[in-house]
Amino acid sequence: MTTPTERLETLSKELDSISKKMTSGELILNSHAKEAKLHIFYGRLLYSTADFQRVWRWQRALEQYCPNWGGKPLAPLSPNQPWEYQLLYQAVSKKQIGITQAKAVIGRVAYEILFCLSRYPDLSYKLQPKEASRSDLSLGLSLSYRELEPIAGKAAKLLSQWQAAGFDNLSPTLVPVSTKPISPDSYSGIGQYLNGEYDLWDLALNLQKSVVAVTKGLMPLISRGAVRLKTMPDLEAPALQQAAPAKQQSEAGQTPKSDRGLIACIDDSPVVAQTLRKIVEPVGYRLIHTADPVKGLARLAQDKPDLIFLDVEMPNASGYTVCQFLRKAPAFKKTPVIMLTSRDNLVDRSRAKLVGASDFIGKPPEDQQVLQIIVKYLDAAKKKSFNSQRRQTKVPSLAS
Repeated sequence: MTTPTERLETLSKELDSISKKMTSGELILNSHAKEAKLHIFYGRLLYSTADFQRVWRWQRALEQYCPNWGGKPLAPLSPNQPWEYQLLYQAVSKKQIGITQAKAVIGRVAYEILFCLSRYPDLSYKLQPKEASRSDLSLGLSLSYRELEPIAGKAAKLLSQWQAAGFDNLSPTLVPVSTKPISPDSYSGIGQYLNGEYDLWDLALNLQKSVVAVTKGLMPLISRGAVRLKTMPDLEAPALQQAAPAKQQSEAGQTPKSDRGLIACIDDSPVVAQTLRKIVEPVGYRLIHTADPVKGLARLAQDKPDLIFLDVEMPNASGYTVCQFLRKAPAFKKTPVIMLTSRDNLVDRSRAKLVGASDFIGKPPEDQQVLQIIVKYLDAAKKKSFNSQRRQTKVPSLAS
């Protein structure tokens, strides 16, 4: 029989594989007649949902990391993605909360779900790949494998402590209820939380202790019959605005434009431009294409793209010369310029660096390379901007 740590290590390897392949879809976990879904977007975790205590878990995470945010939708929500993630995305976009806070919520929810399902030896999982076609998703507002791995490690550590305490048959989602009158101030203040409104996770958060320590403290009361643990139905889901009908979402049959940013492609090949379009538009970026770098510079100056893919070899101009020109123009001095070439060698890379190129990728552009560029130069930049503007909120650790 495998241990909880071994089960989480096996799951962690699966998540690592998904991350490297940059898969999108749902990793469905089943354990002890319970089901959870890890919603994956290009190999990164968007959000985790479960068929038990979903709203309860969400509200607890908000209380811990976003206590001053109401959690209300700012725009219609789509039924194709978790409503929790969409609310976080809207709140970060409108600077109601910081991206660090939002990612902490995502991490906390994943932590609790991994703990609860990995307690049982019958844990199984199955990946259901899906095409990533939503534009209101962000690679920045998601957890990479490097961010998710320590969360799984903390869940494994807590599981070991939970089992060592002899709590194999208990779940932190159980709600302690007093059967006899207990003073709210008794037992180090735990008495005030024995009214059936708080589960063991809540007690740990409110008392700022580990859930193992809180459960140990309750055991004398449980053994005397002063407290009993009971299962409770989930809290009522918040009233959420659903997506408007398709006719209301667009005018004249046009798809609404994303506000995530604009990417330019300067390349004489329409095939390259179309390839890039198929990669960047599903993750929310618009793409403009110009085949003539000389004539296209005026459009670039007008549209001010957030990132430029620039071909090295074109009939009318050298990509190195165009890059050098862009770097001399104040409007493009700091714009990421990514050189595209079929000759990926040290000499061309060195030359690209000398003329001010930000990066260098081969042709034809591959999904993984392009998305990594977006994460590196656009999503990372947005994250930095969000962090600089967010409220100075202390984010607690996952220890409780």
